[in-house]
Amino acid sequence: MLLHGKKALIFGVANDKSIAWAIARAFRDQGAELALTYAGEAFEKRVRPLAESLGAAAILPCNVTSDEEIAEVFTELGKIWDGVDIIIHSVAFANKEELKGTILNTTREGFATAMDISAYSLLAIMKAAHPMMQGRNASALTLSYYGAMKVFPNYNVMGIAKAALEASVRYLADAVGSDGIRVNGISAGPIKTLAASGVNGFSQILHCVEERAPLRRTITQEDVARSAVYLCSDLASGVTGEIHYVDGGFNVTGL
Repeated sequence: MLLHGKKALIFGVANDKSIAWAIARAFRDQGAELALTYAGEAFEKRVRPLAESLGAAAILPCNVTSDEEIAEVFTELGKIWDGVDIIIHSVAFANKEELKGTILNTTREGFATAMDISAYSLLAIMKAAHPMMQGRNASALTLSYYGAMKVFPNYNVMGIAKAALEASVRYLADAVGSDGIRVNGISAGPIKTLAASGVNGFSQILHCVEERAPLRRTITQEDVARSAVYLCSDLASGVTGEIHYVDGGFNVTGL
């Protein structure tokens, strides 16, 4: 098992269609011990049964806009774990009004919200996680999208937030590399998830990928999860600061 004995903390499971949920299942299959967080009571009803089905060691509330709640997650984990080997950050949000029309529709408040939840949250989590990850050959992994690099209809402020997230991966990789911690990202192709449903015209993007990607198909949550296993295992011990594309090859195509 590639992750035997590893302790993995996963942020971002919303339901059984979540990429984070597929990652959690793949990690468990590879021998990892899991802890999952949920963002408020509404999500707890969906997340807790899923986490319990995998025998999660902890199921903890966490609003990633609160440094206090993030810190409390690691305080609670410190009571049952001697450290954390893997962090999965699969968290993103923008107001639905910002995900239609053009970037000119973005409000100051909407911009701040998208950047805080979708990008800064990774930095906040890594700050709190750092003491529990040092000296363990640990790994952090976040989820991005090609909209960070190229313009997609209606993606707008989320594209800017994902670009900031990908830059954060590189800066974090440098900041914690000397402590034996690797930081990478997966740029996943479009998948029908709760988050994706908020992007106006998402079905059009899916159709385009099916037509133009070298594999001539959209990807699945399981495609992403398998790459996550690799990046968080010792197989990727020399890999950090990278954005790994899992999109059927769509990013290499032109017109």
